[in-house]
Amino acid sequence: MAELSIPPQVRELISTPEPPLLGPGPRPSVQSQAALSNQIDVALNAIALTGTRAELLRATVFLWHDQFDEAHAIAQEIESRDGSYVHAILHRREPDYENAKYWFRRVGQHPCFGKLAGRAKVLLGSSDDSILESKLIRRGEWDSFAFVDACEAMAGRASDDSQVTLLRGIQRAEIEVLLEYLTADE
Repeated sequence: MAELSIPPQVRELISTPEPPLLGPGPRPSVQSQAALSNQIDVALNAIALTGTRAELLRATVFLWHDQFDEAHAIAQEIESRDGSYVHAILHRREPDYENAKYWFRRVGQHPCFGKLAGRAKVLLGSSDDSILESKLIRRGEWDSFAFVDACEAMAGRASDDSQVTLLRGIQRAEIEVLLEYLTADE
């Protein structure tokens, strides 16, 4: 899998021992909202990212660290495909699966989906789960609704269950691809 072009200052913000849970968490390795705010400000200044993309990066990092209220407050104020994408991920993790699907309908086809499909295909291929792959990647395209369904089907399972671990890996890839997109030159 090719390395993503995420600035090191941003990659450091999501450097935790484990990726986010499919559900709300919290995990013991996450940081507080106050500590994160300071670190995000420093990173945004270092990479000179401002405006809506900076705010969506902030929301995405808060979401990575299970800070749902802060992430939600930002995402709900940004009425764009990108804002809807962060909002949809948040509601999937909450979990509020129908609300997540509502927001994914507002997203439509996001520019991140092509790269996410490629990364998910690699992860799914290494797990040899062709059935899940055929649901999540249809005709080479990422199906965000099928991913919501897959996460819902795993609700209540242990975080170390092999299917849950696989889906958490895909969710990690989803957030990494989103962060790369948000920090890319427009």
